[in-house]
Amino acid sequence: GPVGAGAVLFAACDGMRMATVLVCLGAANALADPARLLKSLPGALYEVGTAVVVAMTFAPRLVSDLVRTRSAQRLRGRPDRGVRGLRRVALPVLEGSLERAVALAAAMDTRGYGRVAEVSPAVRRATAVLTPGGLLGVCAGVYGALADGGTAPIVLLTVGTAAALAGLRLGGRRSVRTRHRPDRWGGRAWLVTASGWVPMAVFALVAAVDPASLQQPVAPPDWPPGAPAALVGALVGLVPAVVAPLPSGRSGGPGAPERRVDGPPGATVPAP
Repeated sequence: GPVGAGAVLFAACDGMRMATVLVCLGAANALADPARLLKSLPGALYEVGTAVVVAMTFAPRLVSDLVRTRSAQRLRGRPDRGVRGLRRVALPVLEGSLERAVALAAAMDTRGYGRVAEVSPAVRRATAVLTPGGLLGVCAGVYGALADGGTAPIVLLTVGTAAALAGLRLGGRRSVRTRHRPDRWGGRAWLVTASGWVPMAVFALVAAVDPASLQQPVAPPDWPPGAPAALVGALVGLVPAVVAPLPSGRSGGPGAPERRVDGPPGATVPAP
């Protein structure tokens, strides 16, 4: 069919929207420290968080083992491609992965990971209803806020967040762990957190008051309408690029040595 300027502009706006979501996810991934994130998780998600942190810690090691094994096979003059090469490479890598998994499981078992407390059936039922229902409400609210805006998605997002937090609070009663050296938030961490909530609140307010100011005219194509409040809210989202604290293990600056500490896998601090 015919391709006009309006269709191209509409496709470009949709592509920029998707690119913005990917940039936000990439920024959150760059700022996140797996060890600190594990400490900040509620008790109901601690086991899932431990599994995710362990997977993130061992995945790069699995890749390095694969590369090292293939290099060793080539140096010995053995094929590293095809079915025979895959078998020669995969078996040592899987064997090393299983040995590390068994050693990690034994270490975590001796430290009491996976121990849970008994709770009443009513608490279990309430947790099973509130947590999934709240998370579904959050997903629907976020989708509605990104798609159409307005007050209904914000209300749904608020109710879903409250239900999910209540479910996580109740589910945390099964966790019997204690916190060693609890993570303390400084001023920079609170600024990073505020820089994520402020743009969302500003855009929701602008969408409720003047929805047309956030829509790009495509038929016919025209300059985007001015929304100074939305622009200020978007600029607030850039605050973490300046004030974000360095993750632990890099706070000593580039090239600073690191040493292992007792704690979740991958937790490091600068050496004295």
